[in-house]
Amino acid sequence: MKSDDEINVGIGFVTGRANVCDVINSYYKHILNQIEKTNYNIKVTFFILYDTTYQGTPKEEFYKINPDVFNKFNIIYISPEEREEEKKKLEEKNILTYEEAELFFGNGHAKGRNTVLYFALKNEMDYLLFWDDDEYPVACIKDGDKIIWKKQDNVIKHIEEMEKNNADVTIGYHCGYISPIPYLNVSDNIEEDNIQDFIEAISNELVSYKSINEKFKKDNGVTFAEENLANGQGAYELRGEDGNKFVAGSTLCLNLRHLDKIPAFYNPPSARGEDTFFSMNLENSKVIKVPVYHFHDGFLKYKKIMEGDYPKKFKLIRANDKNVEKRFFKACQGWIKYKPLLLYILNREDYDYQIRKVKVKLKRSIRRIDHLFDQSNFENLVKQLDEYDSKVEEHYNDFIRINKIWDNLKKSIPLI
Repeated sequence: MKSDDEINVGIGFVTGRANVCDVINSYYKHILNQIEKTNYNIKVTFFILYDTTYQGTPKEEFYKINPDVFNKFNIIYISPEEREEEKKKLEEKNILTYEEAELFFGNGHAKGRNTVLYFALKNEMDYLLFWDDDEYPVACIKDGDKIIWKKQDNVIKHIEEMEKNNADVTIGYHCGYISPIPYLNVSDNIEEDNIQDFIEAISNELVSYKSINEKFKKDNGVTFAEENLANGQGAYELRGEDGNKFVAGSTLCLNLRHLDKIPAFYNPPSARGEDTFFSMNLENSKVIKVPVYHFHDGFLKYKKIMEGDYPKKFKLIRANDKNVEKRFFKACQGWIKYKPLLLYILNREDYDYQIRKVKVKLKRSIRRIDHLFDQSNFENLVKQLDEYDSKVEEHYNDFIRINKIWDNLKKSIPLI
């Protein structure tokens, strides 16, 4: 049992890469330093949900945590076996059907977050901060030709803003390679119009051709931190005029004391968009934008940052790098599979027209884009878009259903 003034903070990782151990081993002392300098009595628990099938990573690789971390923090692993056991238990107690448990729990972007959320509640967390395994709590600030690096109080900043504002959700900022889109060079084989059509076809509410193009022209595709935000100034409440308060899936903190204001995560099968569809249910939630950064190492090219070895300049990430191609292709598949549902929810009446526009742009550009890559068949994206368009109503029904399942679990957790 916790004392009355103790705040239990969960830090959740949903991962298929052993890189998660490097992140925790590199920054656990930084987290301790944050806790020591705050007036709050904070107790941290790491929740690590791992997927051995994502990259074929052996189970043992996820357990290479420094022994000192175990001495200072609670660490709760959520293994595939534990997930299955929990689903069976809920089914046996008639809390969820098998089908409902399969929709809510498991691997993947949304199911993984839902599972961590569930286990955080069972372990009496007050707050849950999601942290991706390719992000580091530092900000890169551009100062003329130099880069200034500043460590970020990525845990306590969220807790302080939560407590001060009585918020339901807090979301921080990202710098670095925010999008896994490499530089696509205009050449004899491809024109800028082809690139624009392709980016506009796969893009989402946070990514646009204009923003990406500007960053490549100006800073090799890198987003730099704003100094005042990196210094912890400028928190504000998100007020989406259209009712949508878009957040990202990491440096995302949830107030588990306000469960009625915390929706579930959802994405269509094998798709992305878990943060987008989560955002679409935040209309009545208080969301605070917190002035704190994570550096997104989207291509895992700067892992030495975790050792304090900060780059003096950033490389242009090109499409002909094999690892970059693999990462980019996965991202494109994830985006194109959730594009139909995104359009359907945003404007159902105009959906047929909007999805036709996307298909035209994708078909017009895809052959030229495919010529840029050796390993991946980008033309498959056309079939995937058609498939997920045909299933958009089914996915919409699951999107609605997931929160009914979540509402049921919220009531049942104290009894489990």
